[in-house]
This record gives sequence, structure tokens and C-alpha cells, in this order.
Amino acid sequence: MTATAQNHATLGILFVTAGILAISINDMLFKQLSGAYPLHELVFLRSALGLIFSLVLVRFEGGWQILKTRRPGLHIFRGLLIVTANMCYFAALAALPLADATALFFAAPLFITLLSIPILGEKVGLVRFTAVLIGFIGVVIMQRPWADADSLEVSRLVLLLPVIAALTYAMTQLMTRKLGVESKASALSVYIHASFVAVSVCFFIAVGDGRYAAAFDDPSMQFLLRAWIWPAQKDWPVILGLGINAAIIGYSLSQAYRLADAATVAPFEYLGLPLAVFWGWIIFAELPLIEVWIGMALILGSGIFVFLREKQKARVVARAPVKRR
Repeated sequence: MTATAQNHATLGILFVTAGILAISINDMLFKQLSGAYPLHELVFLRSALGLIFSLVLVRFEGGWQILKTRRPGLHIFRGLLIVTANMCYFAALAALPLADATALFFAAPLFITLLSIPILGEKVGLVRFTAVLIGFIGVVIMQRPWADADSLEVSRLVLLLPVIAALTYAMTQLMTRKLGVESKASALSVYIHASFVAVSVCFFIAVGDGRYAAAFDDPSMQFLLRAWIWPAQKDWPVILGLGINAAIIGYSLSQAYRLADAATVAPFEYLGLPLAVFWGWIIFAELPLIEVWIGMALILGSGIFVFLREKQKARVVARAPVKRR
């Protein structure tokens, strides 16, 4: 490896580590605020602030002309998929422990590997397919299909939300790999935040008065349908932190994958799993159940194995989840 390539790899690892740390803080802050504000309001405030910070970065990376793209439809579709993934994940956070939701979302690389067969025409050998199957066994264990509904802390639908988020995110990455995106990191961040702002405004128009919230007791549905309110003064520093975090996440992760190959930086995204356990324990006094530890180990082990196998065969690597941009 040349010195330049080595420097790029080191920078890529530093950027992805910063991005994952920001993601873990972002998730923790969202969970803290989920009992008082609607999800789409938090997403709007976070993304509006993140958009402002990202536009400042655009000025430093080449000016407004870098926002021009030959594929606006691709960016819009990609943005909507990421918004869907984020909405499902954050809705789950209102009811699930932080580590549980994060671990279930890390099924995304497994979905990417499976969906790459019909979408990208890639061949998945028996070894990789077995690793993916083991990872999905971990997902099933965390769903606890043997438990009756009354013994579960949340509904089956809530347990499925992070898995739906993982599937939607996987589709996003496969679409990006298939069609390609040639943009600066700050421009990519602007496209994503603009998508979040647009969808949040649509949510506000449709359900922002909270008229549908009274029909549901489920914390996730309340988080989705609660009426918009003006943030309390004590919460503004947290909301500002969400906006700064959003800019850091969008820029850092885009930059990481621009500077270094996916095989180098993607495994570092799994730092998000121990960080989720840490924040869940420190902030919310949550520790995973034994089923969650087992499922987490299977998902983590199979995901890392798939990466190593991909790198060994010098194939395009299925990226780990870049979940909450």
C-alpha cells in the first residue's frame, strides 16, 4: 500500500469512527426526547439545522456548483429510502431498549448480501450464504417468536420496525452501488437533510395537529402522531446538539467512504453496537436480555465474517449500516 493510500485509509477510519460516535449520541438524544415531542418535529429541527451546517461545508468544498447533479431522481429516491429507514428506526427507539433496536438494525449488511443476488446479479457462495443465515437466526432469536404477546414488553410490529429499517437501508445502498453517486461529501449531506426536511413538513401537514394520536397507546405510534409543540427552553441545547450531530454524521460517513475503500472502513461501523449498549446502560439503566445478547453476537459475528470474506475474494463489499444521517 502506498503512503497516500495508507493516509486515505487512516483518514477514512477516523471519519467513520467520528460518524458512528455521532450516530450513537444522536440515537441516545432522540430516545431522551421521544416522550415529549413527535418524531417528525425532531427530524425537522435536526435536519434543518444539519442542512444549514452542511451548506456552510458546501461553500468550503467548492461552492454552490457542487450541488448540481445529473441524477436528481436518484438522489430523491435515495433520500426517501433513507428517510423511511430512519423513521422506522426512531419510532422503534421510543419503545425498545437502545441496544435492541441497534442490534436489529445491523441486519442491514445481511439484507445487502441477499438482495445483491437479484438486484446486482452477484454470486453468493455457500459459505457467505451460511453466514448470512446465521445472522438472520440472530434476528429471529431477538424477535422471540416462542413468547406470547402478553409476555413481550412491546408489540410484534415494534420489534419488526428496526428490521424494516434495515431492509430499507439495504435497498438504499444497493441502489447507490448499482447507479453510482459522484458528489462531494457535503453535497450528499445536503441532499439527505433536504429529503428529511421535505418529508417532515409533509408529516406536519398531514398529522401535525395530533388528531390521530389519541387513538393509540403504543409509545411508537404516539411518537409518530403526537402534535407539534414549541420546544421547551431546557431542550434547545439538546436539539442544537442533534443538528450539529446530523451535520457530523452526514459529512463524516460520506467522506469516509470517499477517502477509503468500503472493506477498510465498513467494519468500524460495528462500533455502534457496543456504544448503544453503553448509552443504554448509562443513560436509561437498560441492559439487554440474554436473547438479545445471543442475537447480537450472531448478527455481529456473521456481519464481520461477510466483510472479511468479501475482502478476501476482492469483491465489492456490502456496507455496514449508515443508519441515521
